Amino acid sequence: MDAQRKILHIDMDCFYAAIEIRDHPELKGKPVAVGGSSGRGVLTTCSYEARKFGCHSAMPTFKALRLCPDLILMPVRFDVYRKESARIRSIFQRFTDLIEPLSLDEAFLDITSLRSSGASVAGEIRDIIHEETELTASAGIAPNKMLAKIASDWRKPDGQFQIEPEDIAAFMRPLPVKKLWGVGKVTAKQLEAMGALTCGDLQEIDVHRLAREFGKFGPELSQMARGLDDRKVNPSRERKSLSNERTYVENVRSANDGIAKLEPLLDELEEDLRKEKNRLRTIRTLVLKLKFEDFSRTTIERAADHVDRELFQTLLHEAWPRGGGKSIRLIGAGVRFQPEQSPSDDRQLSLFDFE
Repeated sequence: MDAQRKILHIDMDCFYAAIEIRDHPELKGKPVAVGGSSGRGVLTTCSYEARKFGCHSAMPTFKALRLCPDLILMPVRFDVYRKESARIRSIFQRFTDLIEPLSLDEAFLDITSLRSSGASVAGEIRDIIHEETELTASAGIAPNKMLAKIASDWRKPDGQFQIEPEDIAAFMRPLPVKKLWGVGKVTAKQLEAMGALTCGDLQEIDVHRLAREFGKFGPELSQMARGLDDRKVNPSRERKSLSNERTYVENVRSANDGIAKLEPLLDELEEDLRKEKNRLRTIRTLVLKLKFEDFSRTTIERAADHVDRELFQTLLHEAWPRGGGKSIRLIGAGVRFQPEQSPSDDRQLSLFDFE
C-alpha cells in the first residue's frame, strides 16, 4: 500500500429517494421509499425517516408497509437517476480523471496529484454537488480504496471522515470484521466461529489457517484486517454483466407460462445492450435466474455470443425442474461479457450481477 495516496469514496445519501424528495418538496420530512408498489415489489432505497422504522433497500414492499404504514412509495425513475448520476460524474471530472464508478450513486476518486488536502477536496466536491443538484453526499478519505469506502459510511448522511496513515492501526483493531470488503453474513459467521468479531481478533489468526478455511480470500482477509489494500482506482473498470429481472404479482406455474414472461425481459435486455453498445464488450454467456415460491433460487448459464431467445427458452426448461414442482415468483435474464484482461482481484459486484 502506498501511504501517500489520497483516495476519496463519494457516496450519495439515499440517492433515489433524495431525488424524489427534491422533485416533490411536499415529501420532505416524511418516510419515503422508491420501489415497486405491488404485493411482490421491493424497495430500491428509502429515506432516513423510513429507515427509523426498520425499512431498507431490497426489503419486500409489503414488509416495509407493515413496519411503516405511512410509508410513501414512489415509482422508480431510472432515466432521471442516470441523468443526475451523469451530472455528479461531471463534477468529479473537474478535480480528477481517475474516477472509478461503483454504481449510479458512488465512486472512487484518486486525488493524489492535487496539492490540496483530501478533506478539503472532499468538502468542496460535496458543496458543489449540493449547490448544483440540491442533493447531499458523504465522503471517506483514506490512503486506499477499502478504507475510503469504510470511512464514507462513518458520518452519514451529509458528512465526511478521514483516516490518516498513522491512524490506520488504531482504527482497524476495534472495527467489526463485517465492515471488510467482501465479508458478508456467511463469512462473518465463519469468522465468528473462529473467534474473530473484530479486525484485531482477525489479525491474531494465522494466515495459513485462514487460507485453509477461505482459500485465496484468506490471505486477503489477513491483509484487509490490517488496513492494507493496494488496488488502484481504475477509471476503465470493466463491466462484467448486464441483466434485468421481474418479480410477479402472481406466481408463474408452468414452464410455458415462464416462456411468455421471458419475452419482455429479453426485449428489455436487447434494448439495454443497444444503448450500451459503445461501452460493452463481447457477450460470453447467457444467464437465467429463477426464484421459487419458497425463495430458493437457481442460476443456469450457457456459452453464447448474442441474445439467443431459443437458448434462453432451453435454459428455462432445464432450470424449471430444479424447483421440484414449485411455482416461480421471479425470473431474471442477463449476459456475462468476455473479460478485457486477466480477472481482477476486485471483489465488488455489480448491482445487477447474478452472483
